[in-house]
Amino acid sequence: MKIMLSAGEVSGDLHGASIAAAIHELSPETELIGFGGKQMQAAGVRLNADMADYSVMGVWEVILNLRRIMRLLNHLTNVMKEERPDLLVLIDYPDFNWRLAKRAKKLGIPVFSYIPPSAWAWRKGRAKSCAALADEFAAIFPFETKVYEDAGANISFVGNPLVDKVRPSMSDEEAKAYFGIKADEYPVLLMPGSRRQEIELLFPAMLEAAKRIKEVKKDTVFYLPVAQSMAQEDMEKMAEKAGVDIRFTHDHTYDLMAQAEFSLATSGTVVLEAALMGLPCIVLYRLSPVSYFFGKLLVHVRFFSLPNILLGEEIQPELLQDEVNPERILKEARRFWEESSYAEGVRKKLREACDRLGPPNAAKRVAERILAAAVRLGADKQTFGGSV
Repeated sequence: MKIMLSAGEVSGDLHGASIAAAIHELSPETELIGFGGKQMQAAGVRLNADMADYSVMGVWEVILNLRRIMRLLNHLTNVMKEERPDLLVLIDYPDFNWRLAKRAKKLGIPVFSYIPPSAWAWRKGRAKSCAALADEFAAIFPFETKVYEDAGANISFVGNPLVDKVRPSMSDEEAKAYFGIKADEYPVLLMPGSRRQEIELLFPAMLEAAKRIKEVKKDTVFYLPVAQSMAQEDMEKMAEKAGVDIRFTHDHTYDLMAQAEFSLATSGTVVLEAALMGLPCIVLYRLSPVSYFFGKLLVHVRFFSLPNILLGEEIQPELLQDEVNPERILKEARRFWEESSYAEGVRKKLREACDRLGPPNAAKRVAERILAAAVRLGADKQTFGGSV
């Protein structure tokens, strides 16, 4: 049996690696191919294209890279024609993946959607068009299912795989010694995102805010966990220019999260990882003006960070676009050391939010569904000789 996976972002690579490992544990003979990153490759996926060469964000940025993205789409279509997988598994990355799903449909290859498009937040009509393309859906958040059920999709909430992955590997004493955190220091994490555009749009404001925080609270020390796709040398130069001393780290990030007081974090999966480690965040997000303009027209949500969405209330502050400035960030940061009960109140709410992520072993549950779908649907797939 052969299954093709398609993921185009860091979070998708993480989730893809989890289900690839679970599939191979359940069915070692299953061949996995597709589009992803280093983590999926390490989990046994034979990559037909590396996502590191194609990661862009924002409407305008996608338009600028459209020709390159179309070449990737054509390449993966040819892979499907040649390899004839029993199932195509889409992992998040909605706009590209659903174009790929249309190609798969024309080739008679069944489609499984893992982490479907956020139709609950925007373009609700899209749930119906997705339901017409995918044979089965698996959601990792409980709030995602209703709009798809209403559209007639076969969808289930399988739980979130981060519940299994996000945990410390050291004791508090071991972690403090490993990272060199002294008893009289106040550690704060800077997590600017892993994509170049996120770093360009958000890291300068983080650095200015960090400078203000250090001026007010002298015992603050800043740590920055470096992801594989991040250019540490460029960030070091930016930090040096801003006059901010940062300790860059490369491993045991969850242990570091457990020791930090709070984080300045770009909105994304890392904010949910922090929540699972009990780390409060000041959540930041900024897009280019063109992308933000279109985003306001399309997206209708009260909150944009996952812990806040899970509980339907502002557990921790969210700063968007012009709100991402040193003065506002400092105002929110001061609450952590000036208000005695604030940090523990945030942590209590984070625990409540994480309780809604479902029980452990989500990756195994979705892997079981993927394998069952490949057997059930793959045997019926047709072969089409025409172009798509």
